[in-house]
Amino acid sequence: MKRLFIIGFSILSVLNLIAQKKSITVEDIWKTGTFRTNGVYGLVSMKDGIHYSAMDDGKILQYEYAKNSVPVSIVAEADLKIEGKSISIDGYQFSPDETKMLISTGTEQIYRHSTRENYYVYDRKTKSLTAVSNGEKQMYATFSPDGNKVGFVRGNNIFIKDLASEKETQVTTDGLHNSIINGATDWVHEEEFAFSIAYFWSPDSKKIAYYKFDESKVKEFSFNEFNNQLYPSENKYKYPKAGEDNSVVTIHTYDLASAADKLMDIGKVVDQYIPRVKWTMDANTLSIVRMNRHQNKLELLFNNATTGESKVVYTESCDTYIDIHEGQGDYVYFTADKMSFIITQEQDGYNHIYRYDMNGKLINQVTKGNWDVVNFQGIDEKTKTIFYTASETTATEKDIYSIKTDGSGKKKISTEKGTHSPEFSSGMKYYINTYSSANTPNYISIYDAQGKQIRVLEKNEELIKKMAEFDMSKKDLFMFKTLEGVELNAWMIKPSNFDASKKYPVFLTFYGGPGSNQVNNSFDGRNYYWHQMLAEKGYIIMCVDNRGTMYRGKAFKHSTYKQLGKLEVADQIETAKYLGTLPYVDKSRIGTFGWSFGGYLSSLCITKGADYFKMAIAVAPVTNWRYYDNIYTERFMSLPQENASGYDDNSPINYVNKLKGKYLLIHGSADDNVHFQNTMEMVNALVNANKQFDLFIYPDKNHGIYGGYTRLHLYNKMTDFIIDNL
Repeated sequence: MKRLFIIGFSILSVLNLIAQKKSITVEDIWKTGTFRTNGVYGLVSMKDGIHYSAMDDGKILQYEYAKNSVPVSIVAEADLKIEGKSISIDGYQFSPDETKMLISTGTEQIYRHSTRENYYVYDRKTKSLTAVSNGEKQMYATFSPDGNKVGFVRGNNIFIKDLASEKETQVTTDGLHNSIINGATDWVHEEEFAFSIAYFWSPDSKKIAYYKFDESKVKEFSFNEFNNQLYPSENKYKYPKAGEDNSVVTIHTYDLASAADKLMDIGKVVDQYIPRVKWTMDANTLSIVRMNRHQNKLELLFNNATTGESKVVYTESCDTYIDIHEGQGDYVYFTADKMSFIITQEQDGYNHIYRYDMNGKLINQVTKGNWDVVNFQGIDEKTKTIFYTASETTATEKDIYSIKTDGSGKKKISTEKGTHSPEFSSGMKYYINTYSSANTPNYISIYDAQGKQIRVLEKNEELIKKMAEFDMSKKDLFMFKTLEGVELNAWMIKPSNFDASKKYPVFLTFYGGPGSNQVNNSFDGRNYYWHQMLAEKGYIIMCVDNRGTMYRGKAFKHSTYKQLGKLEVADQIETAKYLGTLPYVDKSRIGTFGWSFGGYLSSLCITKGADYFKMAIAVAPVTNWRYYDNIYTERFMSLPQENASGYDDNSPINYVNKLKGKYLLIHGSADDNVHFQNTMEMVNALVNANKQFDLFIYPDKNHGIYGGYTRLHLYNKMTDFIIDNL
């Protein structure tokens, strides 16, 4: 009997070992690539709308949307040789007739969107490769619409290369570092209006419209770059902080035939913004979006490209702010029939699509309802069908819809609950959709415009199998109501061996700022695995989108106007109170984590909300909005000269005397976005208040804090801090 028991126990032990799941490590996430996600890279819809191209293993291949045919090789890195050596393909674009390609290589990142690289023209017929220009690397090379020329920026000046004669023409000559920029943006416009290329070919290829930034009066910010040198070098660039001078922006057109440069009339006010410029379908009419410094009034101008004369065709105003951001792309879409333009706006309390005639008279509001359009995707001009994504069912999901331009025939195209990100073909007949949900990684498929799936491109099956080998639990999305009666979206991950009779610590992660939701029914990449790893170690992980976040209408998003931090931290404190009502939560062990705005909010939680939080990690935090750039800060806070209390009342620097818990500050010393100054001022305040804290600096790292083993080190550092202090 004893022997049978031993045998049975041994068999049971073996079965338990077989069934035992692996534990996720930080190395799995940031070093070994254990959870690498596959995708479709370098996707470009080709002119005919029937084919698309993509990059795979050093090759650019041509595929058909409607058929699973053998791909055709367009060009491979092995075929692209300069002085006998192959070049890598960092990016590419086709000429309008697709007989030539611009190949970029040797890319250097400058800021968030801007890069410089070497460009080459590849002739698909002759198989020849020619440098666009010799000497320094170029920026933003583009083909002219007729395909005969290439424009680019170098040394803050615009150049044109004639491909037939190989003649290079310098369009502007006054470009000067930290003074005059032509055809590219200054730091703050790139960061906050989300564009970097600032010159534009006219539809007939006869003119170029371009921005000129005079940043000579903008104050410089500087930081040291160590780079293992005996003496550090100093990086200086123009960075306008809240309330400070901006670049003076002018818009010009350059006539290629006459070399005449014409200044466009954008009004007499100098202290204003020009967040978008785009040619209309008329080759002599340029559209210019003009906003006042407070960003609560927007006008659309039509300028005569020859005379410079302008007229206002559309005006929008708001008692808070008008937000032009990355998701809005060009802001305005001009229809091919030259009869109308389409924009999105929040005039009825939600972000919707509107159609106007070319004189600025409203034709119709295309979409309506108590929900937000996320992105205007485009129009099938033949069928007069608009395609867009929206968070109609919930702020946590994004679906694809179609609707006629007159507002009829609305149809939800996507079916799976989650987040859909479509890339439409030329002509809008097909789209490649990237779908994911909270617990499902990217699933990429081709659909026709009616939403019928044609085929699957990537299921990430190997990743899903790999995930099944590890100890993971489900991320659950839900909504709860605060004591103030505000409903907030949230998600939670519990330990896989969760026992409702036990008490668990909670690790609260968030961003919380305008323009970014973190509670989404979409896959969160590497963060997902880190959160699963922490859950396995016995923590409940939770995230809440506080007031001020997106896709719940204008009132919810704009509620934080002139008081960033006030309602956000109030909602996170309410989250801690809610957690305290759950029988399985140890309310004395709630910690917070955030990066950038999230770092600011985490710093407020551990100071202003010190009674509710035991621990906080703040990575690259803003600690005083007076230190941040003016376009972003003034959009949500107005000028500090007009709203001093709004800036000061919600700075964590002013609450350091309340600190009781454990606080870890992390920053990159070369952060061009949220300056290291923010952390240094927070350190000063903490020391002056005689408060203990932890500090870690990553030398020469920017706002992203990455490169080499940096992220591995960072996440090990944060994991250890959580285990030791929560």
